[in-house]
Amino acid sequence: MKSCVIMSVYKNDKLEYVREALNSLYNQKLKADIFIKIDGEIDKELEEFLVSEKEKGKIKYLDRRKENRGLAYSLNELIEKGLELNYNYFFRMDADDINNLDRFKKQIEFMEKNKNIDVCGTYIKEIGDGLDYEKLVKYPLNHDEMFDFFKKRVPLAHVSVCFRDSYFKKAGLYPENGHISNEDTLMWLKGFQSGCHFANIPYIGVNVRVNKDFFNRRRGIKKVWYDLKNRIEVVRTLEYGLFGYIYSIGMFFINILPPSVKKLAYKTLR
Repeated sequence: MKSCVIMSVYKNDKLEYVREALNSLYNQKLKADIFIKIDGEIDKELEEFLVSEKEKGKIKYLDRRKENRGLAYSLNELIEKGLELNYNYFFRMDADDINNLDRFKKQIEFMEKNKNIDVCGTYIKEIGDGLDYEKLVKYPLNHDEMFDFFKKRVPLAHVSVCFRDSYFKKAGLYPENGHISNEDTLMWLKGFQSGCHFANIPYIGVNVRVNKDFFNRRRGIKKVWYDLKNRIEVVRTLEYGLFGYIYSIGMFFINILPPSVKKLAYKTLR
């Protein structure tokens, strides 16, 4: 059994956060090899740090692309590398998040006991970075509940997931539709379409940083419009019916509200 964790690093990622994220990988009770893609130009000090960690043998695979192409492209390149090397499990995380130290152990144990599960997530805790904010975010646990939940929003926290290699064999890789489309929404759609089995475990696997721009950055009308298009595609493809359309349109209008109002709605709906 071989496990890896895939992570993409970007120009706005901070060295101190990346260091903390990596430490949460180094100290896992059950280790996984670390695969990192540098997607475009990043801070020189951060790049030197990553190269140094690779030279020390702490990072298994480190690759850089000069041109930023977006998360889906980076994830797919890392997944393809892992499949080429016959890895069985693929963990995801972002470069500023902190894994709880038994996350990998708990997810692997669950998936080894439940061989039909192709992807498994966990609860997450959102933690404020310069904000007085902390929130436990729970997700439905079994496949049927997650399918029903998907009519409203994604049934997995993307930073918490562990894929079995069977997921990619059934559903393929992340859709590469540029920087705007929500690759996670479309990836879960492909999974449900392809007969993949989903699960979450009732455990906080990841602490996710939420900074002061968290709510403001949801404001871009182009991004919100593409989110709506993706949601409509989900509702239509999986035949969620009238409620799915109404909810999707309602979320569109919430996402174009002023930040203060949207923040209140977000906390309530989460």
